[in-house]
Amino acid sequence: MNYQHILVAVDDSDVALTAADEAIILAKALKSKVTLISVVSLDPLSNTSFYGKALSATDYYSEAVTHAKYTLTALKLKFTNEGIQTDTKILGNMSESHAITQLANELNIDLIIMGSHGRTGFKKFALGSVAQDVLTLSHVPVLIVKHTQ
Repeated sequence: MNYQHILVAVDDSDVALTAADEAIILAKALKSKVTLISVVSLDPLSNTSFYGKALSATDYYSEAVTHAKYTLTALKLKFTNEGIQTDTKILGNMSESHAITQLANELNIDLIIMGSHGRTGFKKFALGSVAQDVLTLSHVPVLIVKHTQ
């Protein structure tokens, strides 16, 4: 299959940055366009990404969006420096997995790349697995990158 347009879901975690590095290798080799997405939740307890110390939900959301913009801008520069056509999107007001799969459908994405924290036990039960949800919801191939130490 020819992956002409790749969606890379990121936050500021090490595993997401590792997934972005893998996406650069693949996109460069296949001459693919890339869209980087970050999902910001209104409820910091439902989203482990960008968890901050803001005093209110409004402050939290504003801080999270600012941080997401910073992360996406830095990653976009990294991709464009490798000659990869790159767009960025920040989405909110829905679960991470639904936002990722919905955008993949809207943009006719050929491949989704994302990291997995590899949570097990209580952490997986309490926090869920975005990667597992995307695998379940997606109609396109999903490449899950695990953090290696």
